[in-house]
Amino acid sequence: MSMRIRTGAVSALAVTALTGGAFLTAPAAAAAPKTPAPALLSASQLPPHPTSSWTAGPVTQGYPAELDLCVHTEGVPSYDYRHRIFRTDLDTAAVQMAVVADTAAHAKALAKHYDDLIRTCADRIEQASPDTTVEGRDYGTLPVEEGARVRGLHTETSWGATDIALLSVGRDDRTVTVVQWSQLGDFADAPVAAFKKTTTKAVNKLY
Repeated sequence: MSMRIRTGAVSALAVTALTGGAFLTAPAAAAAPKTPAPALLSASQLPPHPTSSWTAGPVTQGYPAELDLCVHTEGVPSYDYRHRIFRTDLDTAAVQMAVVADTAAHAKALAKHYDDLIRTCADRIEQASPDTTVEGRDYGTLPVEEGARVRGLHTETSWGATDIALLSVGRDDRTVTVVQWSQLGDFADAPVAAFKKTTTKAVNKLY
């Protein structure tokens, strides 16, 4: 079961597992100050793959379904999201999402909201799917702009499918970014040090 595949057991249960209360309420008439669109990662800034090069898709408006395993926008104000999807020739994929909130305070709350969703993702998946075992790990914070945190998630099904993902949330003033890397494997296959460098570059590029 690959995290890059939208169908399958884990992706199907994501819709069921990822429900919850509202995160915050922004005034309906409030307009965010005009801000340049945040820059996203390039293919060369992702953790190097040992046998395949990365290919970057176009920067696209909207929220990426590829993040639905752990992260969602339910209960969040209707901000403008943009994202980029990355692929290799093998079963390794990545995605970055960036969003500009109306205030720095809302961006701080939004970053915490997304990190909380990632932190609690393992429990939600296991509750929704008894045939799935999930372990989450906290790889700590990064000293970049207003901060970033990196976490890992290993998913294994009763029929033996196993996936590893690294996810991070970072913020620069009013802009929040979420980065996800995933492939078949377990924690031993996760390029944590390289992903931390990728996350730092992602946050530094926001403006």
